[in-house]
Amino acid sequence: MQSVKFNELIETIKSLSLEEKEEIKFLIERYLIEERREEIYKNYKESLKELEKGEIKFTGNIDKLKEMIEE
Repeated sequence: MQSVKFNELIETIKSLSLEEKEEIKFLIERYLIEERREEIYKNYKESLKELEKGEIKFTGNIDKLKEMIEE
């Protein structure tokens, strides 16, 4: 894949039609949503591993929660 400098990319986008710009906006929004979804899934998998190892603690006691945060 050819590397394009950011400022060149911006200038290219500026020269596009309104419809093309809207399509790029739509695509970027979808790419960002997918990246965020992947990040959430990765964090979920890491949390499961921590839970299995006993590294995650839960409490409903506010005082205990404060202690856990301060650790």
